[in-house]
Amino acid sequence: MEEELTPLDCLLPSGTQRICLIILNQPLNKDYLNILWRKALLKACADGAANHLYSSTAGDRDSFLPDYISGDFDSITAEVKAFYADKGCNLIETADQDLTDFTKCVAIMVGEIQRRHLQVDAIVTLGGLAGRFDQTMASVETLHHALSMTPLPMLILQGTSLVHLLRPGSHRLEVNTGLEGDWCSLIPVGGASQTTTTGMKWNLNNQVLQFGKLVSTSNTYEPVGPGNPRKPVTVTTDQPLLWSMGICEDGQ
Repeated sequence: MEEELTPLDCLLPSGTQRICLIILNQPLNKDYLNILWRKALLKACADGAANHLYSSTAGDRDSFLPDYISGDFDSITAEVKAFYADKGCNLIETADQDLTDFTKCVAIMVGEIQRRHLQVDAIVTLGGLAGRFDQTMASVETLHHALSMTPLPMLILQGTSLVHLLRPGSHRLEVNTGLEGDWCSLIPVGGASQTTTTGMKWNLNNQVLQFGKLVSTSNTYEPVGPGNPRKPVTVTTDQPLLWSMGICEDGQ
């Protein structure tokens, strides 16, 4: 069965995706935050992300209270922790050092979605793709953990990039919201994948993507005539495969 997803629907004010939101410990894009916060059925901060939420929402903090903040609390400041505790936000300490705060936050969110019987289309993460390279890779590793935690698609976005780990199988990605940038990529993080695509400029025909052999970076979409909608991208893969795409900056 083909899985269908419009990755950037979550950033459309008129989008219909029902989402839950996780914020990571990196600088926040206020425009993204405002759109995603209004849509999210459940909101969470992973440890030091609460510091960024606190500073970004000065003057209107009561409108941006997360449902919970989780982590080992080595990054959140005492002032921020006290503020959200006083406001009744759930503070969940997770001391396990074998998993990142992001992974532990996802596990809690999946449990909360089930406990509250929420009807959710995707879990969206804001942050996790900038700054230190090892932390970016840790974000991707969390996507691999999430495959066994939940059937929900997980999206990570920051700046002009979005990433989503495709499960083995067939996928149809709608890329005609008007927010898509020019580039897209398929990266075999975790192992070789046999892959077939349509809708890209340089498609794959049952080819093996593997580091040291072939990686589909700096790809783009199949050209269409003026006034015609961009065609969807289809991907069939036998292993988890990282989809990455550009987001237009300031609508350009």
